[in-house]
Amino acid sequence: MRFSTLDAWLAWQESLHPSHIELGLERIATVLLRLHAQPPPFPVITVAGTNGKGSSVAMLEAILRAAGYQVGTYTSPHLVRYNERVRLNGEPVSDALLMESFARIDAARAETSLTYFEFGTLAALDIFYRDAPDVVVLEVGLGGRLDAVNVIDPTVALITSISIDHADWLGDDRESIAIEKAGIMRAGQPVVFSGRDMPVSLAQRARELKANLAVLGRDFHFQRRERDWRWWADTQPGVTLPHPALQGEHQFENAAGVLMVLHQLAEQLPVSLEATRQGLQHVALPGRFQVIAAAVPWVLDVAHNPDGIARLADHLAATPVTGRTLAVFGMLQNKDACAAIQQLHTQIDVWFTANLSSPSGARAVDLAELILQQTGSKRVTACEDVEEACDAAIAEARDGDRILVCGSFYTVAAALGHGI
Repeated sequence: MRFSTLDAWLAWQESLHPSHIELGLERIATVLLRLHAQPPPFPVITVAGTNGKGSSVAMLEAILRAAGYQVGTYTSPHLVRYNERVRLNGEPVSDALLMESFARIDAARAETSLTYFEFGTLAALDIFYRDAPDVVVLEVGLGGRLDAVNVIDPTVALITSISIDHADWLGDDRESIAIEKAGIMRAGQPVVFSGRDMPVSLAQRARELKANLAVLGRDFHFQRRERDWRWWADTQPGVTLPHPALQGEHQFENAAGVLMVLHQLAEQLPVSLEATRQGLQHVALPGRFQVIAAAVPWVLDVAHNPDGIARLADHLAATPVTGRTLAVFGMLQNKDACAAIQQLHTQIDVWFTANLSSPSGARAVDLAELILQQTGSKRVTACEDVEEACDAAIAEARDGDRILVCGSFYTVAAALGHGI
């Protein structure tokens, strides 16, 4: 084995390939063929989209596990530990299991250079091939068509909401982005779209492939009610369900798409109504309007694009507090900080901007200046890092207030690492 610790393996992977991101399937397909030449021995659900991927994956995992199935799950990025990316039956895999897989990949790749994400995706697939769970759920990292996850043919594809993000890689309009997301479709196979306003290019691609496309609001539907909600499809009688445990009105759209996926898989993986209810009630996902109870409660949210930030702002408005909302705010340079500030500023009373641990992080002083320019608010303090911003927010907070941590996975991860 090349290295004896997981951290050493990961540090080496970050330096192995000339580019941090290089989309394409040729490299990963070559190495996967050397590792496992046969198609996967389990059904695969692949999830793409701009927002809602992580929540949808978490709900699929929770419901399928409640139904008694062994579930493998691959997601990215992680919040605190790399192991979070690869789960077997809800539990992150061990360092030893990851390192054993990394060693097999290192031997199989020969001279093939792999990106950090490709290495991790191969490790997840290798572990799943060897463990052979009943079903595997894969979350696309970036786009879909050329993302490493797309090396595997899905049994059912799920595409969540589509909006503008990663414009440098995917395009700067919804139709272009939808073409990339549609890359996870397969000819003749079922695909579910759980977003609103389906792009024309997505529907066109489904027709070209003769894929069995099910669309929210056309082929399946939901009705939110105060204490429960109803879901039904054109080919399925309606059912009454508890609200998803994940917070936010958009989670009903995600849950509706998840139920349609399970409906498409009903012959292979039947799921009872009781298992569906249990899964929705017990699903958990850190960093998605995650509330941490304390004398002054914390709200953690990884939203980082305009659509995600807008949903966060709506949920803040729908769940007011008697006092103020103090924000610990950090973003990456390639994200639309101006749009985020415009969406959030009516819900924020005091801002603490923070430098992030990533070299791609926006400077705290620049974010503070943007807030001043956009809102005129002078209640903004630039902090050296997220930890200092959290401490400053705690010192400022009083009874009835809440502290929001948002803007990036890096921001939330640092706050969790700080022990809030």
